[in-house]
Amino acid sequence: MAALSVFGITRRGIMWIVSGAPRRQFWFRSRKEKEPVLAETVEEVKKEPILACPPLRSQTYIPPDDLQSRLESCVKEVFGPSVPRNWQDISLDDGYLKFSLLAHLADDLGHAVPNSRLHQMCRVRDVLDFYNVPVQDRSKFDELMANNLPPNLKISWGY
Repeated sequence: MAALSVFGITRRGIMWIVSGAPRRQFWFRSRKEKEPVLAETVEEVKKEPILACPPLRSQTYIPPDDLQSRLESCVKEVFGPSVPRNWQDISLDDGYLKFSLLAHLADDLGHAVPNSRLHQMCRVRDVLDFYNVPVQDRSKFDELMANNLPPNLKISWGY
C-alpha cells in the first residue's frame, strides 16, 4: 500500500516521481484525451400520434328559469337557514364563504366564475347578475356567417 516516493535530481531541479510516474502526469491525469463518442444512428420512423387532442369543451351556458330560487337555496345552504329577506345584499367578504357559494353554484349550474371576474363578486347580487348572462360558444366569424351578409361580402373558411 505504500506508494513509492523517490527523489530524482535533474537539470531543472528536484523532480517528484510517485509510483514511477512524473509529477506532471500525476497532477494532470484529467487532461488525458478522451475517446471520441460515436453517435449511434437511429432510424426515424414516422408514426401517427398516439394521443389525439381532446375535443374543445363547450362553454355554452343558458341561465335556467329558476335561477333565483336555486341561488337562494345555495345561499341558505352556505350561510345557514337564517338568511335575511334581502339575501341579495349579503356581502361576500369572507373568502371561505365566497368560495363555498361559488363552488356550489358551479357544480349545480355547470358554469364557473372565471378567475378574472372573482374580484368583482362582492355581493350575492353580483353573482346573480353574472349567472343571468347567457354565454354562447360561437366565434365572431360564426356570428357573421349566421347574419344576412350583403351580396358583395363573403367569408370563405378554406384558404
